Amino acid sequence: MPLHMKKLILSMEEVGNRMEIITSETNKDIKKIIGLLEKSKNRRKEDSYVVEGLKMVFEIPKEDIREVYISKTCYENIASGNVDKKIVDVKSFNKEGEFELGFSYKVISDALFKKISDTVTPQGILAIVKRKHYKLNDILNRKVKKDGLPDKQVIMILDDLRDPGNLGTIIRTCEAAGVSGIILSKESVDIYNPKVVRSTMGAILRVPFYESEDLKEDIKKIKQENFKLYAAHLGGKKLYNEVKKDGAYGFIIGNEANGISDEVAALADELVIIPMYGNVESLNAAIAASILMFS
Repeated sequence: MPLHMKKLILSMEEVGNRMEIITSETNKDIKKIIGLLEKSKNRRKEDSYVVEGLKMVFEIPKEDIREVYISKTCYENIASGNVDKKIVDVKSFNKEGEFELGFSYKVISDALFKKISDTVTPQGILAIVKRKHYKLNDILNRKVKKDGLPDKQVIMILDDLRDPGNLGTIIRTCEAAGVSGIILSKESVDIYNPKVVRSTMGAILRVPFYESEDLKEDIKKIKQENFKLYAAHLGGKKLYNEVKKDGAYGFIIGNEANGISDEVAALADELVIIPMYGNVESLNAAIAASILMFS
């Protein structure tokens, strides 16, 4: 073990005594974190959202990070090298022997971190991050390329999707399936809801999305750009894998309880159906979206 790391471990108690540790729920930083976790209006007002977990925090581009908070135990684990080196590569130490992460941070007591965390077993690190703002054309003009696979220009349109877990899973699957981006109706769940962010497993940092103020009008614009749109609908006459999908195209997924609205369905080029055995009438929205994306 390097001498400077031994010195760091031996002096951890001293470092701990020197650190300023946040312990009170009334602290202004803590109030801000709780507000961002609990209310979408706060996330919009602050133009920020919260990301938790080592892997996701260390994937965020440094320029997008506003603030970072670390629990005392997490601080000590990183400083002593007791973390996954594939995620956290602590290369430098400052003159006081404290580790440097490449961004500033504040330390929170373990008890308080657990209390404010949105996860059952928190890893002890969270970041306040700047929201992304994409335009519709950012998505329509994006082609996804990967060696050995065909270039793709595919979009996913979500009509009033409400479940955070479904949205998070769809975002993650969009990245895996090579989808260019996501268009959401304004009544859909907030894309920066903590449950959405967590279930994307980092894909929210890489998959573009556009929050539409008028979905019907935006669908008309999308069709003017020669995208063919296929809506998952119980009234579909064709199977999802029977329609010819080439060039630029997209899928429409509707609300978990009510499906796609009649007005939006009427704008699709084709209504398609996923055949099912048994007495099942419909699939979970995220599962249906995944089947379509990989068809």
